[in-house]
Amino acid sequence: MKILVTGSAGFIGFHLARRLLAEGHAVAGIDAMVPYYDLRLKEARHGLLARSDAFRPMVFDLADGARLGTVMAEERPDIVVHLAAQAGVRYAMEHPESYIHNNVVATYALVEACRHHPVQHLLVASTSSAYGANTSMPFRETDAVATPLNIYAATKLATENIAHSYAHLWKQPTTAFRFFTVYGPWGRPDMALFKFTDAILKGRPIDVYNHGMMERDFTYVDDLVEAITRLIPRRPEIGRPVSPADSLSPVAPYRLVNIGNANPVRLLEFIAAIEQATGRQAIRNLMDMQPGEVLKTWADASLLQALTGYRPTTDVPTGVAAFVAWFREHYGA
Repeated sequence: MKILVTGSAGFIGFHLARRLLAEGHAVAGIDAMVPYYDLRLKEARHGLLARSDAFRPMVFDLADGARLGTVMAEERPDIVVHLAAQAGVRYAMEHPESYIHNNVVATYALVEACRHHPVQHLLVASTSSAYGANTSMPFRETDAVATPLNIYAATKLATENIAHSYAHLWKQPTTAFRFFTVYGPWGRPDMALFKFTDAILKGRPIDVYNHGMMERDFTYVDDLVEAITRLIPRRPEIGRPVSPADSLSPVAPYRLVNIGNANPVRLLEFIAAIEQATGRQAIRNLMDMQPGEVLKTWADASLLQALTGYRPTTDVPTGVAAFVAWFREHYGA
């Protein structure tokens, strides 16, 4: 198939595009190369993908609707996987305009382009942060989500709602998936695993928020990519739920799916895994909870399993060791 991946120079987009190319698909990748973090990392990812003749990289702002419409008309993709976004909870505190532009406006441009150039399946990335102040665990796709705790979560909820509206109005089959704390090789420098590993190897202190009393449903990137590739052929159809707990919309070919390990891990255990992988002890700077953060995330992955027969399985020590090995090789640490 011809598959368009937005955010192809990003952490997850790179891994997905590499997997799709390995499976024999043609991949068109769009990335704005926003300098939120070191562009050399994004350029290196695109460089690896460009080794394949089946990869076509394009660098432009996804919010440019006219340019995007031209690309859709020229590429005529069968599938679109929308991973481009401004990520990060804390950065949103000071730069909310970036989230409105890159998450809301850009997503609108994309669904509008798919309206004029329909695809077999549109898949849209969201986040576990969308569950906000929910305290019922594990998080289920059918839970009400009206309490986002930060602008990042609010914009991702907006993208879900925009995608659902377009799926209803124009019958574009659409799946939105909520990621749960994805980590692994080629990760972003603003992510905890990257920052902790870098600091520990250099003997610098790490900032441990809420004194480490938080839990996250850490999901290894290869598991996430496996889930996405299995969801690509699983187009939602109105009136055809796969289980009583299906989030399938009653009025649109639209479904919401969690992708998570379904196994919360304490932050202190995560740090211990990094210490084990690096062979060094962390110097811990214990700090209070940051605004906009949540204490715990926990995915119910039963819908993903019902749809695909798969759920993530990589444990934290294994995944962290793979990241540390990549980090040492890439940075000569």
